[in-house]
Amino acid sequence: GDTKDLEIKLEHDPDAKTISIVDTGIGMSKADLINNLGTVAKSGTTNFLEAMAEGADANLIGQFGVGFYSAFLVADKVSVTSKCNDDPVQHVWESSADASFTVVDDPRGNTLGRGSRVTLHLKEDAHDYLSEDKLKETAKKYSQFIQFPIYVKVKKEVEAEAEEEDDDKEDEDEEKKDDVETKDEEEKEEDEEKKAPKKKTVYEWEQVNTQKAIWLRAKEDVTEEEYTEFYKSISKDYLDPLAYTH
Repeated sequence: GDTKDLEIKLEHDPDAKTISIVDTGIGMSKADLINNLGTVAKSGTTNFLEAMAEGADANLIGQFGVGFYSAFLVADKVSVTSKCNDDPVQHVWESSADASFTVVDDPRGNTLGRGSRVTLHLKEDAHDYLSEDKLKETAKKYSQFIQFPIYVKVKKEVEAEAEEEDDDKEDEDEEKKDDVETKDEEEKEEDEEKKAPKKKTVYEWEQVNTQKAIWLRAKEDVTEEEYTEFYKSISKDYLDPLAYTH
């Protein structure tokens, strides 16, 4: 695929009651979806533990199936859309944790480029996760030191740009010309409204894992500033550390 940067994005849909986790990793073919997610025994955990027992350098990140079925603790249905470079077709795996699953060609075509999209259809008692703050809190708690950037989709209110304000002003001026019977009081209210900055809603991706796993690097490669930031991150202290060792 054309996708190059490795990243993870989280977003929620309060209307559909879903949370989606999207990555730009290697993705999975139809065979991968069946073999890795088909049953609990083959959800990737067994292969990962066997590799670790044999002393293989198995990086936990990238072992998609490890812990996958824990998703059903909060979701009554899980959909996995995935596209890999080895398979020209994007597929959708879906299960309701009822000992059955389906894998179909995605009728939408290739929407990912490369990677996977996991959509959790939340249970009623898990709807508290349908908020930006909860998503950010959870991601920071469990994935603060993941080496790939993790973003949460957030909603923000920003001031409209000057061009948009000018367009609105022109429309208001035209309306004033047509409305010759406007009362003084109404004109005063309109003037006050024009003075207030206009707002619009935008959505942005906010990175939540800004701290680096400095213990995986040689001490000569870690700066004093990084040591200080790491200390403040895990201690929640606003003061610099008195000393540190690596």
